[in-house]
Amino acid sequence: MFYPAIRKVLFQFDAETIHELTIKSLKSTGKSPLNIFYKQQVQDKPLTVMGIKFPNPIGLAAGLDKNGECINAFDAMGFGFVEVGTVTPRPQPGNDKPRIFRLPQANAVINRMGFNNKGVDYLVSQVQAANFKGVLGINIGKNKDTPEENAKDDYLHCMRKVYDLATYITVNISSPNTPGLRSLQYGDALNELLSALKAEQSILAEKYGKYIPLTVKIAPDLSTDEVKSIAKSLLDNKIDGVIATNTTLSREGVEGLEFGTEQGGLSGQPVKDKSTQVIKTL
Repeated sequence: MFYPAIRKVLFQFDAETIHELTIKSLKSTGKSPLNIFYKQQVQDKPLTVMGIKFPNPIGLAAGLDKNGECINAFDAMGFGFVEVGTVTPRPQPGNDKPRIFRLPQANAVINRMGFNNKGVDYLVSQVQAANFKGVLGINIGKNKDTPEENAKDDYLHCMRKVYDLATYITVNISSPNTPGLRSLQYGDALNELLSALKAEQSILAEKYGKYIPLTVKIAPDLSTDEVKSIAKSLLDNKIDGVIATNTTLSREGVEGLEFGTEQGGLSGQPVKDKSTQVIKTL
């Protein structure tokens, strides 16, 4: 209820600066009595997906808390699940700033962050410290300088690191801000990646005595035939779920707006129809 009152103030500052300040504030108050200022009592509306019981269907998507620093704070807000990441094997700074652009007239944002994160080992330390008992998704990706032909090694490395800590793991192959990443959504490249991850999932399930579902996050910029081809690969490899969708490269709905031609992925209201169409096809 406070947001409308402070939005005008927040929008006077650079978007990434506000994001960083928010993360720092939530990190420092997540386990303290100060979380009363954002703690919410949300009515349970449980549902079970992939064998996981979610207390309610509204969750926090990956991208806001890339390093898992604010898990308890977001839990206090009443989210039915918290997904952290995207995290890569090694720390990386991401793309040059500025890299987040608000388009308030369209209820949209363009970002070209580029998987900026502190690396999987740091995220693991944060998750362990949080001791979170809710539904936790961990979103994994590849480093920018990892060749496409070696991408599966990055995903396998991250999967091994986070398996015992996650409720489910998301394989991000759809960010438009890592060169070549979206090519992993197609044909042999996709099948080889999924096959390797599924085999590792079996090994890790036996090692830890529990089965952690795998989901794959796909792009909205796909034809009907491409979505069907991806769906077939997911089914053939017995992947547990699909997250539809990531941001779009389309600029439909933001034509003529300030920052509307900036490079990066467009999220918010303008991507709704594209995402919904992908879901419908799936």
